[in-house]
Amino acid sequence: MGRWTALAAVGVLLVGAGCGEGGGVADGATMTVYVVEPLCAGAERELARAGAQAGDVRVRVSCLPSAESNGRLDLATIGANARRATEDSSAIAYIGERTKAATRFSEPILQAAGIRQFSDMSGTQAMRSLLGELGEGGDLSTMPREAAPAG
Repeated sequence: MGRWTALAAVGVLLVGAGCGEGGGVADGATMTVYVVEPLCAGAERELARAGAQAGDVRVRVSCLPSAESNGRLDLATIGANARRATEDSSAIAYIGERTKAATRFSEPILQAAGIRQFSDMSGTQAMRSLLGELGEGGDLSTMPREAAPAG
């Protein structure tokens, strides 16, 4: 067996070992929504209004630094923000990048990790949409990493 094949096999075994009987998100778990700074206050207010819950799962907001300054985008910050969300196994969604140009940069990073992205809307609208999806039977057993990306 080749070196890469062996590494891939070990990876599959480790992923499978982490999927206990029933899999998914345990009741009472806390999931994280990453939100870029200009949208964070609205997302936090909407989450508080909803009681910080989506069914039996608690939801929390983690604010990220703004990637916009003086009308210019900081691509390094956009990438760092998206990567931060991908490194958190509790990440359920990413709300951010108010411009299409910025979204085009963060989107491939988030899609590769299967993290749901909300863009082109306010923090309040995005959080309301996410909580609505979860409350209407959004499948928490496949989140956060297998949710269909949005653009």
